[in-house]
Amino acid sequence: MIKTAVDTSQKRILTLPRFPEKLTRTQFYPLAYRFMYLSRQMDEKLKELFRKGYVKGTVTLSAGTEATSIGMSFPFRPGHDVLSLLHRDLGAHLVQGVTLLSLMCQFIANDKSPTHGREGNVHHGNAAMRRLPMISHLGDMLSLAVGAVFGARRNGEDAMGLAIVGDGGSSTGDFHESLNIASVRRIPVLFLIENNHYAYSTPTRFQYNCKQLSDRAAGYGIEGQTIDGTDAWEVYTTVCNALETMAHDSMPRLVECMTLRLEGHAAYDKAEYVSQEERQQWLKREPIMRARIALGGCGFSEEMIAALEAEVVDEVNATAREALQYGRPSPQVHLGPVYAPPEERISLPPLRFEHARNLNAVNAALDYIMQHFPSACLFGQDIGVYGSAFKSCRGLYEKYGAERVMDMPLAESATTGLCLGASQTGVLPIMEFQFADFATEAVTQLGLNAGTWYFRTGRPARILFRLPCGGGITLGAFHSGEFDGLWTRFPGLKIFYPVTPQEMFEAIVAGFMDPNPCLVFEHKLLYGGRQETIEFNGDYTAVCRPRKYTEGDALTIIAFGAMVETVRAVVEKHNYSVEVWNPFILNPLHLDALIESVRRTGRLLVVQESGETAGMGDRIISLVCRKAFDALSSAPRLVGAPDAPVPFAKELESSHIPDSAKIDQEIAMMMGATSE
Repeated sequence: MIKTAVDTSQKRILTLPRFPEKLTRTQFYPLAYRFMYLSRQMDEKLKELFRKGYVKGTVTLSAGTEATSIGMSFPFRPGHDVLSLLHRDLGAHLVQGVTLLSLMCQFIANDKSPTHGREGNVHHGNAAMRRLPMISHLGDMLSLAVGAVFGARRNGEDAMGLAIVGDGGSSTGDFHESLNIASVRRIPVLFLIENNHYAYSTPTRFQYNCKQLSDRAAGYGIEGQTIDGTDAWEVYTTVCNALETMAHDSMPRLVECMTLRLEGHAAYDKAEYVSQEERQQWLKREPIMRARIALGGCGFSEEMIAALEAEVVDEVNATAREALQYGRPSPQVHLGPVYAPPEERISLPPLRFEHARNLNAVNAALDYIMQHFPSACLFGQDIGVYGSAFKSCRGLYEKYGAERVMDMPLAESATTGLCLGASQTGVLPIMEFQFADFATEAVTQLGLNAGTWYFRTGRPARILFRLPCGGGITLGAFHSGEFDGLWTRFPGLKIFYPVTPQEMFEAIVAGFMDPNPCLVFEHKLLYGGRQETIEFNGDYTAVCRPRKYTEGDALTIIAFGAMVETVRAVVEKHNYSVEVWNPFILNPLHLDALIESVRRTGRLLVVQESGETAGMGDRIISLVCRKAFDALSSAPRLVGAPDAPVPFAKELESSHIPDSAKIDQEIAMMMGATSE
């Protein structure tokens, strides 16, 4: 009888009544209590395994937050709605259909763990089922839920989202950026704050000064409320009501659950910073006890409840024994690639564009993509009616409309996260950073979230990011950077740096078609540079290769961005016998052709606009030395700007960026001859 009444097999879980259906109180508590008790017993087992050395890492425990975790997750439809859960939401994963064995294996990090031992014990999810995997940068998770719901609804689904953050995480900039974007764009995400009074050891009085965190909702024009997070029924009914109103007005909501953390931050933390008086007050509101009393009020006798609890304990013990039998993950099997493999090639129509400069090439490539891929959407600042800061998006808003060319708030990080989330639910995002310098606002989202996505989830993250970069047009330190040395250090990101109009068109199309997050550097000085005819035959797979511009046998020059054109001008003027190369793809590097060139010439000069330690020239030299040291007849040299911010005044900027005279001097010195 009990087993039937509270059956929580995976099949049963996935068919539980979900929104818009609603459980009655007597239906809810038998299910909720079993999940809550299961979560608590899992905590106890994890502590035991941690002490015995079977579980490593940051073993964060859910004791005290079970009512919130279970109550909030019950209404959401597995695989349909989008959930971004936190490290103390173990029970929510169970409610959404994750097996206890899967979670146990994740904590033990054995070869059966859902992340194959690659991720920390609480950093897991299932992106295919729309449970987005957690990262430790807590506020950065919220915008992914916003983006995933945006993408699903754009494709005609009635999906809604649940985005969890703690009281500490609500202090982050991405928390505010995500709420603002969801409100402005009317994306129905329930932002739920689990306020357990401490962020690790920092009490909430040092986190915020408003009376309640839900008060912040008013600043974004949305509804907010604070509830008792230790009452599972109150949490459940509040979430159900929020979903009903969100379904009606498509606006996000903010709910603050005042919950508890009955353990330290993790299994190794004894929480001495919590006073005994405070702890005693918490124990009076302990959620398992409250749910147990409520279950008794639903007709369950003490004998029935005890039998249920015994069944849970047996299940946890049996699961732990099974999980401990599995082997350890093998690097040969489980340490998979960071880049998603190429998708099946599709045929694209050819294009010919005469008298094109780089700015025309960008616009033509975006138009070409938007025309042939209805799921492609542009995101950025001032890209709509204004056509973007450099007019690279001119005419696209008028042609494709506000639903596909979207002006976003000044929120680079959350917009990046939105693009990552949307890429998982059918949107093909293209994001323009107004200046490459502003992309530094999104280092976590780009480098640590998007770049690691395939490694963590096994799913592609097909996103194109455009970065207008470089100096030479007197914009000063915060609008003139390239940052190639920064972005090329993140595995999982692909970096294109085209120079000519043909290369620019090819880079944008190839980057868009790639299943990995791709960054295209667009040097602003080259927007109005050389003019040529673009001939694209539709084969975007053939463009990913280094580009050679001149022939010679005395020296190999590898240059980036606008420096390529400066080097070419010097070489052509003096008729130097050198090979000038642009790697084109900076990450991952395609080195073979460059190494072959160095073996032919025996010499290497790298020319970059970035400072000597800010660019990637030092990496090129290091790799060449490691792979072709025997072929070098002299030490490689690097020409770059000083390690200083790009100055503003024209005279200072001209002195800062390597010029033709300096490059000519280096070439002549390396060749051991003067020009003809």
